[in-house]
Amino acid sequence: MLQIVFNEISAAEISQLGTLEQLELLDEFKVTEKDLENLDDERFGKIERDGKTLYRFRTADWRFYFESSEEQVVVHRVLHRGTFSDFLFRSKLPLGEDEALAESKHFWQLIDEGRQARRS
Repeated sequence: MLQIVFNEISAAEISQLGTLEQLELLDEFKVTEKDLENLDDERFGKIERDGKTLYRFRTADWRFYFESSEEQVVVHRVLHRGTFSDFLFRSKLPLGEDEALAESKHFWQLIDEGRQARRS
């Protein structure tokens, strides 16, 4: 099991949820190196851009966007699925969620904010 580290932004996003919902989400969000080597398409996604790899973990109505480095998972953002479902619907892109996100400047701005935030 990799250690999970939330930055300030992702910690703030998850803290907006009720305590019970936080506990349920955190109980489901477990990541191992094996998970990242053999992605389960129902729960995990992989988004690549400019030589960087970002992973998505999907649970209930929430998406965790994170990078893996040195025995750690660094969570950059925790976003409700509607955030990007609405985007995909409005843009009518014939792509899956991960492919559309890889092409979205707005999405990468959200991730860059997370990357630059201090880890808590």
